[in-house]
Amino acid sequence: MRSDGRWAASLTVGYEGGRRIRRTLYGKTQAVVRERLQQAREDVRHGVAPAPQRLTVGDYLEAWLRDTEPNVRPLTFASYADLARRHIIPRLGRIPLGKLTAQHVADLLADRLAFGLSTRSVQYVHAVLRQALNQAVRRDLVVRNVATLVDPPRVRRPEIRPLSPEQARILLTASRVERLEALYTVAVATGLRQGEALGLRWSDVDLDAGILRVNFSLQRVPKAKRVGKGPHYVLAEPKTARSRRAIHLPAVVTAALREHRLRQVAERLAAGAAWQEEWDLVFCSTIGTPCDSRNIAHQFQSLLDRAGLPRTRFHDLRHSAATFMLAQGVPMRVIMEVLGHSQIALTMNLYSHVMPSMQRDAADRMDAPLG
Repeated sequence: MRSDGRWAASLTVGYEGGRRIRRTLYGKTQAVVRERLQQAREDVRHGVAPAPQRLTVGDYLEAWLRDTEPNVRPLTFASYADLARRHIIPRLGRIPLGKLTAQHVADLLADRLAFGLSTRSVQYVHAVLRQALNQAVRRDLVVRNVATLVDPPRVRRPEIRPLSPEQARILLTASRVERLEALYTVAVATGLRQGEALGLRWSDVDLDAGILRVNFSLQRVPKAKRVGKGPHYVLAEPKTARSRRAIHLPAVVTAALREHRLRQVAERLAAGAAWQEEWDLVFCSTIGTPCDSRNIAHQFQSLLDRAGLPRTRFHDLRHSAATFMLAQGVPMRVIMEVLGHSQIALTMNLYSHVMPSMQRDAADRMDAPLG
């Protein structure tokens, strides 16, 4: 027993540079230390040695980021690096990797919530740490992933507030004075995400066939990756195969896009040499550059105010499109493909609020064949 009241035991876990490597285990009771010693011997026997004492969580995460960067999209890596370096390493970085506990992880998540991060952001912090420690387990640096022992905070899903058909007609009527009138028509009729709509290129649209293809999403580049001042954007490929999709367009969308293209031709002529042709964006600034997503959000709120409609999110136009399709009897599988969901369960969970009225309609229709 040590002077601090704890029990300790040591064992040899290998050799490095001709020197024997020993690890010391601690516990409040002799029984606890004996159990830990037995488990450690089993781990060594099976080739699973504890992480070197000198390897800290911070050092490991930096190494993990270097290994991860070539294998993920640039913006995904920027997100991983930002979460690790701003929120994990400053609080857990000095702890030896082999001594990281579930309590350390739980304290980190609670600290970040108290700091003011959103529940979703704290979930991302937990996910990055869990993913990094998964690799540590695979490389035999730790015996288990302690992040999996801690539940991340639950996110309360925002209330879905789709427009009614009447509200959608009011919105589209009010948008006729807007420069980007067609953007709202596309969003409410096809359910494109905002990034997908703003990343749409004319080369992705076939108005004669009435089809558009979702090949990219416009994404804002994090400050850490920017060169120069002001916001910067990139066209990023969809994260999943289902997000890359072809959508057949209603006639109202085709007509809106034809009118929008004529307006854009006039803007291109007015801009002259300032027009940036290389973007080829359907929805862009008056010189052909990407639209600022935050400005679009502000403009949308102003449009709702002018139309006398309750304020809602641009993303709720996507929900509106889904509920309109459901109300028209479009099969759930088709709606999943139009929206680019990865699983039909996600579609069904999101729009289960529409199902009760559809069930009543289905029950009424059964009267016909059954007399």
